[in-house]
Amino acid sequence: FAKGVCNKLKGKVSQDAKGISLIKGVDVSESGIVLFSEEIGRALNIPMGVLSGANIANEVALEKFSETTIGSKIPEHGDLYFKMFNTPYFRVNVIQDTVGVELCGALKNVVAVAAGLSDGLEYGDNTKAAIIRRGLLEMRKFGKTFFGGVRTETFFESCGVADLITTCAGGRNRKVSEAFVTSGKPIQQLEAEMLNGQKLQGTSTAHDVHQFLSARGMVEQFPMFTTVYKIIYEGLPPTKIVEDI
Repeated sequence: FAKGVCNKLKGKVSQDAKGISLIKGVDVSESGIVLFSEEIGRALNIPMGVLSGANIANEVALEKFSETTIGSKIPEHGDLYFKMFNTPYFRVNVIQDTVGVELCGALKNVVAVAAGLSDGLEYGDNTKAAIIRRGLLEMRKFGKTFFGGVRTETFFESCGVADLITTCAGGRNRKVSEAFVTSGKPIQQLEAEMLNGQKLQGTSTAHDVHQFLSARGMVEQFPMFTTVYKIIYEGLPPTKIVEDI
């Protein structure tokens, strides 16, 4: 969708413009990973930053305190983004690791699916805490393995562990994955019933990440990502979310 929108904007954007992406996702295929911020930047020929964090929309709208992370490779642009977005109730921290910020926003959805499966099985808070911890480790490992410049510190920003906790406590990925266990219905049916036909980000990302890892013979190095994929798409029992990670 980003490419189509950018094509409509070509020639209509100022040469001095700067962009910032709030998209929590990446385009993953067997051939590689494309970051939406990079795709938009190339299409419009503008520098791009990334904003991501534990920012549930209605809570931000109600001016309840929250933090967010902005990634900007150019410090001067980071200063501009800070002035634009920082408020007393919306606290901004600017870092230069744009790739790490964007990856966190996508991969945390896969972990949220695992958390939802655990909730559906009524495994409790201790189990969910273990899933969050192990999921964060796999997120970091993925970033470090395929994007050498990703910084470990990024995963402890709002875009990392904070957004992961929020997403695993609520949100559509956790909710639909819980229903997947309790109802026995396939994900496609639950998407139609619970999301008005919208696609669930966590399951689609799990699918794409699995194809990417399979093409490189690395699925065994990411047991949680792999187990989520197999439960959703290959009929592996949901109990394996704990047994196989």
